[in-house]
Amino acid sequence: MQDIRRPIVVLDFGAQYSKLIARRVREAKVYSIIVPYSISAADLKAMNPVGLIFSGGPASVHQPGAPHPDPGVFELGVPILGICYGVQLFAYMLGGHVARADQREYGIAHLEHQDGTGFLDGVDARTQVWMSHGDRVERLPEGFMPIGHTENSPYAAIADTKRRFYGVQFHPEVVHTPQGVRIFSNFVHTICGCPGDWDMGSFVDIAIEEIRTKVGDKKVLCGLSGGVDSSVAAALIHRAIGDRLTCVFVNNGLLRKGEAELVQTVFRDNFHINLVYADAEDQFLSALVGKTDPEEKRKTIGAVFIDVFEAEAKKLGHLDFLAQGTLYPDVIESMSATGGPSAVIKSHHNVGGLPEKMNMALLEPLRELFKDEVRALGRELGLPEDIVGRHPFPGPGLGVRCIGEITRDRLDTLRDADAIFIDEIHKAGIYDEIWQALVCLLPVKSVGVQGDERTYEEVCSLRAVTSSDAMTADWYRFEPELLQRVANRICNEVKHINRVMYDITSKPPGTIEWE
Repeated sequence: MQDIRRPIVVLDFGAQYSKLIARRVREAKVYSIIVPYSISAADLKAMNPVGLIFSGGPASVHQPGAPHPDPGVFELGVPILGICYGVQLFAYMLGGHVARADQREYGIAHLEHQDGTGFLDGVDARTQVWMSHGDRVERLPEGFMPIGHTENSPYAAIADTKRRFYGVQFHPEVVHTPQGVRIFSNFVHTICGCPGDWDMGSFVDIAIEEIRTKVGDKKVLCGLSGGVDSSVAAALIHRAIGDRLTCVFVNNGLLRKGEAELVQTVFRDNFHINLVYADAEDQFLSALVGKTDPEEKRKTIGAVFIDVFEAEAKKLGHLDFLAQGTLYPDVIESMSATGGPSAVIKSHHNVGGLPEKMNMALLEPLRELFKDEVRALGRELGLPEDIVGRHPFPGPGLGVRCIGEITRDRLDTLRDADAIFIDEIHKAGIYDEIWQALVCLLPVKSVGVQGDERTYEEVCSLRAVTSSDAMTADWYRFEPELLQRVANRICNEVKHINRVMYDITSKPPGTIEWE
């Protein structure tokens, strides 16, 4: 079993894909953690890493203020893999040369190699890779040799076998590099010597220890929605600290059909977790009157959510921590990992922005995980499949699926349509093939004919996508007959809808949710 005190450490230089790197290492059944690039060599040595990975990043090594690691990391005596910007750091800091490429390289390229170091073992001699760089290595540092090239990058893969330093100009962590998983496997197993036997059971032990260390003898308030993320977070924290956890379930009026009843039954009656039910539907809907802008709606929902938690916390007496089921895709869509200029795609009500007046520290034990890892963790904790297998549901709930004006009547209409869609997916036996299925109620009306009478009613859009981690997603190819059944049922059973559409937008360019 891998000693969890000897991780593969990823140094984050601000890349969008830093967590994907850690994910690929975990998929190879090796424990990995991510740290800021600015960590000192002494602190890094104290972590006792078995290997290091330099992530990519948006900067040029030559620009003022470009992120550079402590030079002492090269003296730690452990293998290092540099990716994109990371390989350019090798050249820049170890005596080679990096220059602006005559032709920038973005997108698909083809790597050709004849590697005998073990780093590219099992990788086709010519294989597709994904490039995203403007600079390139022009001269290798002493001790390095080229082991692969593309048409535009003579040093697309390099190696210093004596120091066990390896670098690639492309991104092996993305799906567009089909054999990237093999490259990571070679690095962590062959080069670093990791046995590859770490699993989510090991994560449970680590997380429980971290929660107990952070919380001590204090008390935790957890926001429980009944979705996968908050459910797993609650189960994990409960295992760590027991009855010092109190869960608050807020009915914000933006829930799915039957959600309030289900959550109370499962967690209070079945799992015997301290559960407080806060019926704040009127409070949320009043605050949302007249608001149609997506960001304004999200921020309003987040602000009311925090107000409700404050009120419940006061009733319970002093609690020290607020726990949330924040996942990594939430984090990277809300802020730059290193505080840099990354674009904010959309705000998440459960990421950042918690007002100081709450006087509670934040506890996010799932913050470093992707959705499928959270599902695996939930199974490890013994949660039932109908909880851990549920499709993701956004923190702002139907507030981001009721496009335009939010009213009680429109929410009820949306709830009914959504329940029909999910019911038909279950009946077809394809629920687990789909990452997320949802209905959006659109801010337009349509003329229709029902019972020989003219109607002028709401329009809804069905959406279903496949994904592995919500970073990218593709629309699900339903059989036409199923879509027809769903549309017929919605138009016949939901009073205020007379037209149904199916959304075939992938991510990118769209997001999974409409708002």
